[in-house]
Amino acid sequence: MGMGKLRIGGAWSGVLEVEMDEWTVAMLREEVANRSDCGGPHCINLICAGRVLKDGDGTEKLSHLGIRNNAKILASKVSADQDGKSVKDEFLAEEERSKKLSRLKAAATSLASRHADGSLPVEDFNLELENQSGEKVQLGSETDQRAIMMGLMLHANAKALITRQQYRDALEVLTMGEEAFSLCDPKLIEMVDNVSILQIDMVWCYFMLRDITWLSVAGVRLAKAREGIERAHGKESTRLRILQGGRYPELALHLRMELLEGVVAYHSGQLQKSKNALISAQAKYFQLQVPDEALSLLMSMGYKEREAKRALRMNNLDVGSAVDFLVEEKLKKAQKREENLQRQKEILEQKQYGRTPLRKAVDLQKLKELVSIGFEKDLAAEALRRNENDTQKALDELTNPETNAALQNEVISRKRKRLRKQTASATENLVSMGFDRASVDSALRTFGSEEEALNYLLGQPNANAVGQANPSALPPDTHGTDGLGAEHDIGSNPEDSGAGPSTQDDMLERDVEMEDQLTEGLQNADAYSDYDIEVTKEGEAITEYLALLSSAENVSKVSSPQ
Repeated sequence: MGMGKLRIGGAWSGVLEVEMDEWTVAMLREEVANRSDCGGPHCINLICAGRVLKDGDGTEKLSHLGIRNNAKILASKVSADQDGKSVKDEFLAEEERSKKLSRLKAAATSLASRHADGSLPVEDFNLELENQSGEKVQLGSETDQRAIMMGLMLHANAKALITRQQYRDALEVLTMGEEAFSLCDPKLIEMVDNVSILQIDMVWCYFMLRDITWLSVAGVRLAKAREGIERAHGKESTRLRILQGGRYPELALHLRMELLEGVVAYHSGQLQKSKNALISAQAKYFQLQVPDEALSLLMSMGYKEREAKRALRMNNLDVGSAVDFLVEEKLKKAQKREENLQRQKEILEQKQYGRTPLRKAVDLQKLKELVSIGFEKDLAAEALRRNENDTQKALDELTNPETNAALQNEVISRKRKRLRKQTASATENLVSMGFDRASVDSALRTFGSEEEALNYLLGQPNANAVGQANPSALPPDTHGTDGLGAEHDIGSNPEDSGAGPSTQDDMLERDVEMEDQLTEGLQNADAYSDYDIEVTKEGEAITEYLALLSSAENVSKVSSPQ
């Protein structure tokens, strides 16, 4: 084959003239390492036509590997620290990583199952699906709800990993998220853009890992993403524009998608297609650059730099619209906090009533309806609990004298059990502080609540004196006070809930660490989070690949016959 030219990009950009029948991969790697000044050949990876070039036994020539004149080769740097790791350390790290990912998937499955089927929450919050306006929605069956919740949790977790530049782990979590979404009815998935954004995030991870071995898969994913976004947002984002009141939240997302399309086209040899995509992405990049004057104006109003930039980008750099956006977002957050506090109160109330035989929470809306027609609240709640929230069956029991009496006995019995449990807990708390048990028992009988009993005990020179205060104020097994924390979780006792394993058992089965990781991302997200992309890295990549294209065009001109 003789002499040939290789177009190198990445860690070093330029054209090398080499003897194709003489040079090996090791020789090429050493030459690129010398020119990029990266610390040695072991710090360079070479990729050509979607293949990672290996040194092999050091004898195989470039021509024998199918590398031809004018071939494009991507050179990427490898961390020296990574290269020096022992095999044992790498194995242990990989094993730990695999365990953590398995725990994450199990936690997502558990959370989605608990929150999609109406079970009484173990936590003090509910996971609920919302549309882009922040309104709660019900999508499909319980299975669909579970699949979407799981997919959204895993996607949010992967985004956090991407922010921390842990692209390999993010890719694993995104794959799990994609698998979860695939369990949902395809017709429902077509209505939203979440899966399309997940596909773009996956290709972004390929790119940041500089792993073009995924080249063909990346192209397919991007094609699906573009199709899905157009279906969800409308042609030229017309539907999204209406939903968002004329705002432009999707601009950064389209920038990233077009950049990645340009990269895939470049490595597939489609140079003109690559150039078109990159130029379009570059135009959007310039469109998203926030003017200093506009940023300074918003910051002078008291807004932080991050939120000011976000508002300007979402509103096509219009200062007035950005201010309206910031005011609206502040109001939404305040409303969300109020709703969350209200929901926490409702969950605590539901826990007082226990679980249904199928482990569901008492439906508070149905309870409100029964109370509105004159039934006592605790009695109505017990009727709904026993009858799986069937209003008609609950009414039948409430209006039947015999079953109504049984309901009243059950409510009284549950209150007694709750009070005994709370009194026992208060007793142990006070005894652990050093008070005599007899004095504690007497104080609790006298004053009813742990707080009042503690105040009394602290005021006595001799704690045993409380025994003479009013020993007969309440009988030893009194059940007439609600002074001790009505907010405690009654459902944690199987006798209280009347159904299945205890909530305490559920708590033991939970992987709290992983669940907290999953819910953290969702709790901090809003309707614009998926579109809120800091485009600095995208801008650098656009510049890099436009330079590679320019170099390729120059080489092509030199190589073409005059």
